[in-house]
Amino acid sequence: MTNKVIILLTTNKLTEAKRLARQLVDSKLAACVNILPPVQSVYRWQGKVAVEKEFLMFIKSTRELFSELRAAIFKLHSYTTPEIVCLPIVDGSPEYLQWVDDSVKQAQN
Repeated sequence: MTNKVIILLTTNKLTEAKRLARQLVDSKLAACVNILPPVQSVYRWQGKVAVEKEFLMFIKSTRELFSELRAAIFKLHSYTTPEIVCLPIVDGSPEYLQWVDDSVKQAQN
């Protein structure tokens, strides 16, 4: 098990996805953010089923930075309740995992 994580995040605007990605990478909370083309989201919101196009983001970071990253997303995101799901990276190429470490700031303990 590594300390690396992938955070899933959605937004309904490409401009917002790009802005969020840039700010998270610029602040060294994320090593990389992939933005996927629109996906179809079906979900329950305020008692109704909604069907919307959203942009799915894969944010690569470390477990130690997750709390700070989540707080930044809440400040920057337009959604009241953004999807913020943190998944562990169990294993990966040593070179890539080292690159993630080298690309993010060190967590404040």
